[in-house]
Amino acid sequence: MEPSTSGTAGVGTQATRRKLSGYEFYREVLGSPKYVVAPMVDQSELAWRRLSRRYGAHLVYTPMINAKMFTDASNNTFRNANFDIPSGEEGALSSDRPLVAQFCANNAEQLLTSAKVLEPYCDAVDLNLGCPQDIAKKGRYGSFLQDEWELIYTLINTLHKNLSIPVTAKFRVFPTIEKTVEYAQMLERAGAQILTCHGRLREQRGQNTGVADWQKIRAVKQSVSVPVFANGNILFQSDILRCLEETGCDAVMSAEGNLYNVALFNGLPESLPTPFVAPPTPSISIPDSSSSSSSQPQSLSSSISIIPPTHPAHPSNPSYYSDSSILLRHPRSADIALEYIAIVKSLKTRTVVSAIKGHLFKILLPALTKEVDLRERLGRAKVGERPKDEAGWGGWLGEYVEIVEELKGRTENAEQEAAKDGTIPLKDLITIDPNTGFEVMPYWLLQPYWRKAPSPQPQSKNTGQGEAKEGEKE
Repeated sequence: MEPSTSGTAGVGTQATRRKLSGYEFYREVLGSPKYVVAPMVDQSELAWRRLSRRYGAHLVYTPMINAKMFTDASNNTFRNANFDIPSGEEGALSSDRPLVAQFCANNAEQLLTSAKVLEPYCDAVDLNLGCPQDIAKKGRYGSFLQDEWELIYTLINTLHKNLSIPVTAKFRVFPTIEKTVEYAQMLERAGAQILTCHGRLREQRGQNTGVADWQKIRAVKQSVSVPVFANGNILFQSDILRCLEETGCDAVMSAEGNLYNVALFNGLPESLPTPFVAPPTPSISIPDSSSSSSSQPQSLSSSISIIPPTHPAHPSNPSYYSDSSILLRHPRSADIALEYIAIVKSLKTRTVVSAIKGHLFKILLPALTKEVDLRERLGRAKVGERPKDEAGWGGWLGEYVEIVEELKGRTENAEQEAAKDGTIPLKDLITIDPNTGFEVMPYWLLQPYWRKAPSPQPQSKNTGQGEAKEGEKE
């Protein structure tokens, strides 16, 4: 999807224009995006945004920025680390739009001051109301503001009234549909022009992540008049299509799904008939082990109707399991790792080493699980931050490149052996996870990651029977 230029004049400038809102903004400025990369601390940096766009992302968000710290104009180190304006690449119309800048905050004045700095370099400013981590609790932001509705209203409304670009909000659900809907309606009244609903509770994180509730997301979509993005339960491409059908949302946002498989959106239709009108559906649940014998796991259900069965991305299409189609959705991980490193090295904008190493471990996770010595080498590798002298950039990250190229050679040999020199198709190398019924790709391909559920705790005779999850989606 080509980003629209009708809503922005260019990096560092802001044309005099009418401020658009809701669906007008969604269509005319953002270009009606369907596939969205979530804001991720230390992970949705410029290099990753560029890679994600190459593989089908329509819209991306910056990592969450702490508004309180970003307010300090004298702290150039913090500012440039979070959004490098001087380098001229972040927010560039030619390569980094459409873009939403996300902030966390609990003070309206600090939030507005920080948002004003990035106003010329993005298409909207998003308020993080979803972060469930302990640092958010300590800092009083993210999902730990969700009981302070007056404050949230003030934060959003201040941006709505004082920015020349729209304000949006990303939030988590409450235990009941009723309160979730009431919350979403309050966010809309405050001025949020797009809502991203993450269908998990604040308590659902880490090993207790569990399954996102698409019923609540659907209820939010039906209760507001602004576009809604659905977030949660996205592992495979077919999950994107099912999510758009079952929630009726305008777009799907992915976080972990994108990190482990940057090609998650690759090959999907450029446009889709959203909001999709469909009858209510049962609650979404992870398939149990009894479904693992099926040749078509739940995530690849052929009941998808948002695209025709003739489309190559439809699981019913005869070409869906051809080698070329599988590699479109699940490219070879070593190739993607090298492509990412090349992007990092090509940028003036500095990418911190912690982000680079984090991406490499996620991209290469299945292969590194097999090649343990290379996993240990990557963990020990100390490449240091990029040299200040541009002349030294060429050799920077050389140790990472060496490790990935060694891994590439090993996995190519493994693929050749497993495929019997091309006589066995990739589809015959796909297995089914016995606990979840999910497809497991050959280990040299990009693929989703799901956490094993914690073992159920012993229950007394007076308690109800708990139900353990067999797997977890984003």
